Order: sequence, then structure tokens, then C-alpha cells
Amino acid sequence: MRLNGVLTAGLVLLLGLGSGAATSAAAATLPAAPTPSPTATQSSPTPTPTAAAGENNDPPNEAAVAEQSVTVLASTNFQLPFPCGQAWAGNSSASSAHRAYEIDFNRGGSADADLGDTVIAAAAGTVVISSHQGSTNGYGNLVKIDHGGGWTSFYAHLNSRSVSAGAKVSQGQKIGTVGKTSKPGNNISAHLHYEVRQGEGYPGNIRKAVFNGSTFGYPTQTLTSKNKCGGTNPHTAQSVCGSGYTVVDSAALGTAGTVYLLYNNANGNNCVATIKKTSLGTATATTAYLEVQGKTRVTDSGNFTYYAGPVRAAAAGKCVKWGGKAGSSAYNSPFEHCG
Repeated sequence: MRLNGVLTAGLVLLLGLGSGAATSAAAATLPAAPTPSPTATQSSPTPTPTAAAGENNDPPNEAAVAEQSVTVLASTNFQLPFPCGQAWAGNSSASSAHRAYEIDFNRGGSADADLGDTVIAAAAGTVVISSHQGSTNGYGNLVKIDHGGGWTSFYAHLNSRSVSAGAKVSQGQKIGTVGKTSKPGNNISAHLHYEVRQGEGYPGNIRKAVFNGSTFGYPTQTLTSKNKCGGTNPHTAQSVCGSGYTVVDSAALGTAGTVYLLYNNANGNNCVATIKKTSLGTATATTAYLEVQGKTRVTDSGNFTYYAGPVRAAAAGKCVKWGGKAGSSAYNSPFEHCG
């Protein structure tokens, strides 16, 4: 059995918009837009959406970006704006405030389950807005990142902001936390409002979001983040086996992973989990097994993205064999850890 990231349905709620007069266009004129990748075409909505009377959802930048200081990114370079391995449900249709391809993200099952969850940059760039928009619009705490070539991303309703205007950020860097900030009197539940824009002219400049090279499955889709998955597995043996388990032994599986044997003193159960170190986020052959002396071996084997297991069995006063495989390396123990 496995739970590679939380897959609970998200709760998408209404985003309130301000009614003040429209502000001026962005202070820093963006460079000409690049030709989109043929694998993920970014086309304008049809028919082209129009701003409602009184909308003020194109706030001016707070920092300028020198064209030569940013790297032009193709639309396919964006990743989900959440830590590696987390699953989030996105919805573009449930909010009357949406004009085109904006997405509201949740993963918890209750109104404020996601409050305070980490939000990370979908792509590298320069922060051009980091402020509370107050009564100007319904964005609340907003971070806007300029990615070069006319591409920008918006992260709204944040509970907190971790970056300042003018700061350079890398893909996967924390920029804030999920919140429910908005204009005064707007009572919304915690979620992340995310959008990608190309050039100027709200709302016609809103583009379809692309994550890991694939266009979001509008109007709703649940995705698992691959943002910065190349370096560290977000799962540990303890998190896989659960509360009360402690590691009693482990064996390296070359450079591909490590298999762990854990024990829970409270219930007398052993647990085995194989945690991958390479090919993270990609389904590859991975195995974990546990055999209590005198009983049938229990195995979890398949093509998994982050780990195999947990495999649990009651083993108080018994010897166990345990092991696993990742990549081309395997480990098989003798009967041991008796008692």
C-alpha cells in the first residue's frame, strides 16, 4: 500500500474582486513574448475575456526588471507551485471571479485545512510585486514573479510572503504560505489563486497553466508536484510507516535508495520501507518485503515514484527477514532482530 502525497480533493472557493477604479498599466514594460513551445501551445481564450466594470486586477509592478538580467523561459519550464511529492486539486471554474485560465488550488478536505502550507516559485525569475493589495483588489497578499520574455506568474491570498520586490528567486524557492487574505469584508477560505500571464492587457493576457511540460487539464485536475524533485525525496521511512515506528536497521541499495527496518514498541509490529534516492518522481521498479519467521512473506513490489511499502507485520518475540530493491541493487537479510 502507498500514499505518495495527499490526494484529497481540494476546496475551491470564490475570490472577491475589488470595485475601485482601474489603475495604470504595469510600470515596467515587459519584453516581447517568445514563440510558445509546440508541445504546449499557449493560445488566448476564445472568445477573448473582458474585464468587468471596476476591476483592478492588473496591479503596477513595485520593481523593475532589466531585460538582460533575466532568462527567457518557455512556458513548459513551469512546475506546480508546491513542494515535491504533494498532490493538489486545481479548479478553474468554481469562482465567478475568474476571467480565463486562473486556477484555485486546495488539497485539504476542510475549509482552512491548507492554511499555512508552503508555496514555492513555479519557475525562476524576479519578484516584481510582494505586498498586500488592501482594498485595491481581491488578491490580498500577492507575489508576482517576472520570468522574462513577457511571462509572469501570480500567487494570491497568501497568508505570509517570504520574498521582497526586486529579489531574484529560483524555481522551487519558498515565496510564501497558503492563506485567505483579500480585501476588507471578503470572507474566503484558504487556497492559492495561481495564474500565468504573457504580456499586457488583463484579462486577455492570462494563459493556460503548464506544469512539468503538460497543460493543466481544465477545468479541474489533481496533480502531484515535481518541483525540485531531483535532489531530495520528500518521504522518509518514518513518515511512510507512520507514528510510533523507529528505525532499527537499514541497508543501502547502491545509489538508488535505502531499505529500512522499523519497529513499533507500542504494538509489536515491524515495518519495512524502501526509500528511493534517484529517479525521484518517475515510476521505477522498487520493492520492500518483510517475512516473520513461520509466516508468509509480505511484499510490496511495483513501479513507484518515491518509495515501496509500508509492509507491516506483528513480530514481537519473532525473528524477521527483510529487504528490498531499487534500481539494479537489492538487499536480503537473514533471519535476525529476534525478540
